[in-house]
Amino acid sequence: MTDQTSEHLLVAGASRGAAGIPRWLAVALAGAVALAAGVFVARTTADSSPIGQEASALFGVTLPDLEGREQKLEQWKGKLLVVNFWATWCAPCREEMPQFIKAQTEFGAKGLQFVGIAVDQADKTQQFAKEIGLNYPALVGGMGAMQLSKTLGNEMMALPFTVVVGRNGRILHTQLGPLKQAQLDSLLSKNL
Repeated sequence: MTDQTSEHLLVAGASRGAAGIPRWLAVALAGAVALAAGVFVARTTADSSPIGQEASALFGVTLPDLEGREQKLEQWKGKLLVVNFWATWCAPCREEMPQFIKAQTEFGAKGLQFVGIAVDQADKTQQFAKEIGLNYPALVGGMGAMQLSKTLGNEMMALPFTVVVGRNGRILHTQLGPLKQAQLDSLLSKNL
């Protein structure tokens, strides 16, 4: 073999994976599998969507606040209730909270009530709430809060997860991942 031929074989071999499949094909196949999995998850979770259902699972819960006092979520029934599952270690959670603080200040008198359910330890939650000037109730749910979020539509059991409950006690919206400002504005304008 000439040096040029062996160099060509080496380059051609480098573009193939361990199974002899060209890398571009392996990447394309992996992408197709990921897309199919995403479609499957979207279809199965869409079928089990809690939108329009009573929020009785949520209103039946009692959790401690940052002072250790038990708080029943049903006390906020009749308000436009935004329940946000979050944690101090969750960067997207921390990023969306300032807009929640601002909305609570602006629209609290019109019947808006944010409630944070921390999937975290009480001391860490209390420290972070103080740092950012949290102006709405923060309840400490610990890891058990993840199961509650799952009953409300968080099939992936990931954070942040937000549930919006109308004044009539029915679930209006669920959001896995950060609630964008435009989404929040739309929900508020339609429901306040």
